[in-house]
Amino acid sequence: MTWTIPNTLTVLRLLAAPGVALMFLYFHRPWADWFALALFVSAALTDWFDGYLARLWKQESKFGAMMDPIADKAMVVIAIMVITGYNGMNPWLILPATIILFREVFVSGLREFLGAKAGLLKVTKLAKWKTTAQMVAIAVLFLGTGLDYLNVLALEGMTPEQHVAAVAAGEAEAIRTCGTRDCASYANTVGIGLLWIAALLTAITGVEYFTKSLPYLRDGK
Repeated sequence: MTWTIPNTLTVLRLLAAPGVALMFLYFHRPWADWFALALFVSAALTDWFDGYLARLWKQESKFGAMMDPIADKAMVVIAIMVITGYNGMNPWLILPATIILFREVFVSGLREFLGAKAGLLKVTKLAKWKTTAQMVAIAVLFLGTGLDYLNVLALEGMTPEQHVAAVAAGEAEAIRTCGTRDCASYANTVGIGLLWIAALLTAITGVEYFTKSLPYLRDGK
């Protein structure tokens, strides 16, 4: 492998994947949420830059072609694991997350089984849109978890009614609002909606890859 800038960006994105989870081990919330969000967004941006630079400078390599989808999958899988844990196992979140995780494992297994024929499962444009949708959804959900924690700090064990009275008396911090709703619930709703869109694209690309590989899964092929 040659340490070109595109390859270096891909490796850094792979290393950032576990770093997202480690933020919650070494920092207190909500700082952990903000650091995880910043690291995830920064790493996600390299997904576009490494491919763009590789094509621009004609530095495409077998290493980059192999590691790029692995880094993407590692980022998505680890981030989803963290988000589902901090969202109290919300069923509206668990179902699309399960679809995404199942598809990623299934397609990885297909690639391994096909071996030298795995080239027929090249990344499609729809698969790239799928990855983009996943990363945008996860970024918004990380924002939601951070804002949720700030809401918990603002309530300080009070009921919503007690909190309103305390804010009016100048004894508590107001919860951040975005229009008529608090920002945390807005971010979580948007994030879950985007994750459902990502799950739909993920399922479609999974079926597409499975269909392409069917001729090679029959006995005697």
